[in-house]
Amino acid sequence: MGRFRSEDLGLLLKIFRRARAFWPHIAGILLIGLLSSPLALLTPVPIKIAVDSVLGDHPLPGFLQGLVPEGATGQTLLALAVGLLLAVTLVGQLRELAGSFLRSYTGERLVLDLRAALFGHVQRLSFAYSDSRGSADAIYRIQHDAPAIESVAIGGVLPFVTEGAMVVAMVYVTARIDWVLAAVALAVCPCLMLSLAVVRKRLRRRSRQVKKLESGALSVVQEVLSAIRVVKAFGQEERERRRFVERSREGMRGRLGLVIGGGGFGVLLALITAGGTAAVLYTGVRHVQSGRITLGDLMLVLGYLAQLYSPLRTLSGKVARLQNNLASVERAFELLDEPPDVLDRPGARRLPRAEGRIEFRQVGFAYGDDHPVLEDVSLEIPAGTRVGIVGTTGAGKTTLVSLLSRFYDPTGGRILLDGVDLRDYRLADLRDQFAIVLQEPVLFSTSVAENIAYGRPGAPREQIVAAARAAGSAEFIARLRQGYESNVGERGMRLSGGERQRISLARAFLKDAPILILDEPTSSVDVGTEAAILAALEVLMRGRTTFVISHRASALELCDIVVRIEEGKLVPVSRRGNPSLSHAG
Repeated sequence: MGRFRSEDLGLLLKIFRRARAFWPHIAGILLIGLLSSPLALLTPVPIKIAVDSVLGDHPLPGFLQGLVPEGATGQTLLALAVGLLLAVTLVGQLRELAGSFLRSYTGERLVLDLRAALFGHVQRLSFAYSDSRGSADAIYRIQHDAPAIESVAIGGVLPFVTEGAMVVAMVYVTARIDWVLAAVALAVCPCLMLSLAVVRKRLRRRSRQVKKLESGALSVVQEVLSAIRVVKAFGQEERERRRFVERSREGMRGRLGLVIGGGGFGVLLALITAGGTAAVLYTGVRHVQSGRITLGDLMLVLGYLAQLYSPLRTLSGKVARLQNNLASVERAFELLDEPPDVLDRPGARRLPRAEGRIEFRQVGFAYGDDHPVLEDVSLEIPAGTRVGIVGTTGAGKTTLVSLLSRFYDPTGGRILLDGVDLRDYRLADLRDQFAIVLQEPVLFSTSVAENIAYGRPGAPREQIVAAARAAGSAEFIARLRQGYESNVGERGMRLSGGERQRISLARAFLKDAPILILDEPTSSVDVGTEAAILAALEVLMRGRTTFVISHRASALELCDIVVRIEEGKLVPVSRRGNPSLSHAG
């Protein structure tokens, strides 16, 4: 199908490496596909027998002469032709059935494997990636780009291999009959390859543009549905509909461009192959008239030529689809090749359970070169200390605690946990030391029990109930129709804000981590609910190193020290009952 650029070859190598576990299945598909060559060679033979040996007096082809007795009648030869036709058809259908099942099974497994790898990789990428690209782009690549690997590996490359083998076989047999006809049939190939080389590059470029436009339309859907309450509150449904239609219209124009490009290539291919067929027909008739070949030989050659040119005539659609699929696979592998910013160091050490001593040493952080957030932050925190953090919006409070769990790594300085740099611990072990309660609780569309046990999957029911009691949520859970098995809905929207927050607290109780991060835990609840949550927090903080980001004095009163972040630097505000706490910077 033309020349591949080096990047195409590299992309195919990546696909084959990804498909390594399925090589036995792919080998089976290839072998079944290769059976099509002898079957295709046998398909026109019954017609040749009927024309040359039943209606005429020419002998049977050499490989069939042993199947009938010498001097067989025309009726016997006709029965042989009919039987051969039925046998070839039956074997061909069985081959197609086996190949179809094996292709579907292997393709589905291949897509699932790539999707799982993409999904797992996306979860390991830094927040900086999702902040810059958005989640819709990753969703599109996982759901819409990943399946293209099946179309390329199973529906694209393998058919070209089997059809290539068929072409070689047919050209060989045709050359044995009349080498001039074989040469005439192949004379169109340079024109085909040249036109394919020109159109391939254009189709790939347009396919990339279409994928980008479709991903943009999906981002509108994802953005609007995640903020549907705001959209409805401001009455902007029609505006968002128009925005979606405009994005989708751009994608539609791109897809139509692909159809036009592929269709134009199809017209060109049809003309080229029609010219080749006409040339073979003209030359073949002249050879029959001169006695060089029989009429049956010519019909056999024309039968082979139809099967030879048939894949070429449909090549336009295949090329357009293949370029579209290659663009999709390319995007999927681009996501898979995106390096995580936060990785385990070689030989990272285990951390069963931390004491909770934390030290910031001249820590700095910036979102890129032009967006510094923290500068020269130094702070020593003994185990079990409760630290309140205040500051204006955007001052870096959440960034500071995000560095603790290595959502980001400092761009300057070090953070120590129990005297060891955070980057020297295994990432999974480090994050297991933290329980986090956010301002807007994050719940999943599953049962209450599963949400509470999210940090400890498989926790016994009695521990889940005990955590719910400690968080003050057992009472309202008991009022739910299915109790702990009640589904909380998407993002927990079947529950009130206070109920969602208390389930989030129960999750923290159950995890029983030595370090606790509370990011505005009471800012979105009423005064009565706040009192209940603060009472639960008082219990949860005991014996744990705790960081509380809050603007509410009631929450800060629970802390041993309160520090303020101003212009990226840490400023002490108050200290209570912990003279060993030190601060610098």
